[in-house]
Amino acid sequence: MKASRITAGGHNRGELCLMSCDSGRPLAARILQHLNKIIVRETAGAELQLVNTEEVTFANGEIKTIIRDNIRGADAYIVQAVDDPRSNKSINDNLMALLTAVNAAYQSDADSVTVISPQYPYSRQERKKTRESLTAKQVASFFEISGADRVITLDIHAEAIQGFFNTAKLEDLHASNTLIEYFKQNFRTDNLVVASADVGGAEKARYYSGRLKTDMAIVDKARDYSKKSVVESMRLVGKVAGKDVLIPDDMISTGGTIVNAAKLLKHHKAENIYAACSLPFFNHPALDILQKSYDKGEIKCVMGTDAVYWGEKFVENTPWYVEVSIAPLFAQVIYNINTKQSVSELLR
Repeated sequence: MKASRITAGGHNRGELCLMSCDSGRPLAARILQHLNKIIVRETAGAELQLVNTEEVTFANGEIKTIIRDNIRGADAYIVQAVDDPRSNKSINDNLMALLTAVNAAYQSDADSVTVISPQYPYSRQERKKTRESLTAKQVASFFEISGADRVITLDIHAEAIQGFFNTAKLEDLHASNTLIEYFKQNFRTDNLVVASADVGGAEKARYYSGRLKTDMAIVDKARDYSKKSVVESMRLVGKVAGKDVLIPDDMISTGGTIVNAAKLLKHHKAENIYAACSLPFFNHPALDILQKSYDKGEIKCVMGTDAVYWGEKFVENTPWYVEVSIAPLFAQVIYNINTKQSVSELLR
């Protein structure tokens, strides 16, 4: 397949090309679809196609990426989902595939190389509590050494990671506006309260509350750190009786925080309870406990973005899950960067 590029009125950084690793292909296809709409609307240019790449896994587990098209001088964007629930590959496998793709683009003499990794690997290992590595910083170094000029991610777990990069730029996008608009178009907001599932999520809840013009509540919890995902006690600050409640969060991992918050809100006479998250990882046992919570009438709906792509069958067969595409946001950011337009409003 021939490399896909565009020249946007002479203001671009190089001919734009989009490629992906294997686990990033579904999101890349969606980004490409929206990117082509922007290109046709803004420049009347020819539509793009994904650059032809091949991801090879050897018998001993080593991985390499081969770029089959010429990308010399291009403004290259590489899409990858390191946590892919549809694949047997581990996060480490997908991270290595991404790093080899970045270096392959660098060795192919692309003018610039941008990583599109909505799930920043090891983002929860950004500080050390004892004798341990700062793995989030190591990942930043891996990206830079491999040849990345920029990394674009989504709702990164710790903003301090932005300071781990020395040569590359980190752009942290947010799914809040996309999820808020979807909620406004599909659910009632006239009887709504936005609740934070813990004190750490209060800032995000406050943003949702401001955009949706609602009151706000906070679930205050004490966690037992000697055990995995165990909460000792919870209390509610705010009034939710007779109200619908929306709980926003950056990610849902094991699901314990959301489910426990929903139980507390129901105890305080809340009506319909919705959750929204940027990264629906649903690590075990999340699917089981979310399904049980739905069956009990506690959680009515969980909205997540396709930054973690579960596939069409999962969406169809999971009555409590709604997928909201984040691809239009990434497409607009890619186009704005390539044409040297502002992206600051898109980073909110």
